[in-house]
Amino acid sequence: MIEDKNQSKTDISSLGEFGLIEHLTKNFKIYNKSTIKGIGDDAAVLKFEKEHIVVTTDLLVEGVHFDLSYMPLKHLGYKSIIVNLSDVFAMNAIATQVTVSIAISNRFPLEALEELYAGIETAAKVYGIDVIGGDTTSSTTGLLISVTAIAGIEKENVVYRNSAKPNDLLVVTGDLGAAYMGLQVLEREKEVFKVNPNNQPDLDDYTYIIERQLKPEARKDIVKLLSDLDVKPTSMIDISDGLSSEIIHLCKQSKVGCDLHEDKIPLDPQVISTCEEFKIDSTTIALNGGEDYELLMTVSQNDYSKIKGNPNLTVIGYMKERNAGMHLITRAGTQIPLKAQGWNPLDAS
Repeated sequence: MIEDKNQSKTDISSLGEFGLIEHLTKNFKIYNKSTIKGIGDDAAVLKFEKEHIVVTTDLLVEGVHFDLSYMPLKHLGYKSIIVNLSDVFAMNAIATQVTVSIAISNRFPLEALEELYAGIETAAKVYGIDVIGGDTTSSTTGLLISVTAIAGIEKENVVYRNSAKPNDLLVVTGDLGAAYMGLQVLEREKEVFKVNPNNQPDLDDYTYIIERQLKPEARKDIVKLLSDLDVKPTSMIDISDGLSSEIIHLCKQSKVGCDLHEDKIPLDPQVISTCEEFKIDSTTIALNGGEDYELLMTVSQNDYSKIKGNPNLTVIGYMKERNAGMHLITRAGTQIPLKAQGWNPLDAS
């Protein structure tokens, strides 16, 4: 991506904090009747009738969660919303509101923030959520984005991590490993660019995996699909830190064991071919890659006929008694203990 060095830049300080917020959020619309008052007062006002409230917050930090040398600001704005919505959908709820707070250094002109908020606005429109507030402050360490997502859900529809049972089916949505491999391609091209800034990368063979990294989608459709199928998962979690880590979370919270079958893990052909190119094992990437934002759930065997053959859902294993442990069953039939080797933000440098 070649940056236009001659574009005009507006100093953010010329607007002041309230002027900046008003400027960046003037096009945001209200989509939900539960939003009584959004941006424009000291606090938002929401009204949920006879519902539980689901709330989740994520923090994205420049240099830890994203690299602006290849992450366009519009994509970053979009992704910052998506990673939060995914957590809400993992509770079997539909997000209705978000707040967005940012800390910015003086190297960002107004035009850069307009791009960031254009991505936020697009995500709000696509997913039908209301941006109801937030905060802006200065930063000496680059860009930080904090998003909080809110949803209302009837008590009986909430799905937690701690209610899986032995003999439940282990089910995943979509395919795995693409976001991590997209990141590997982007990191490789970044290193090439450092050596030869005039090099124009040919990324046509990596379109899907790069999009999964730069512009992921959250699985709102799965919440509706499960409702339409009359299936309530016994437990559910979103896959942000790698499949193995999330399975271990479910097992520990639910006090059960698990067998995960390697030959059932869904992989896109582009993931397989890129893993071969990088000489990386595709199963290892699916287990440990992270940032897929698919949903991992357990489903009662009684509901198998309802999900059987659905292209959005893949049965990849089943839950066992706790003392049976957590294992990967390889294509050769060997049992290997599952280990959490996914990305840990506290280990990032």
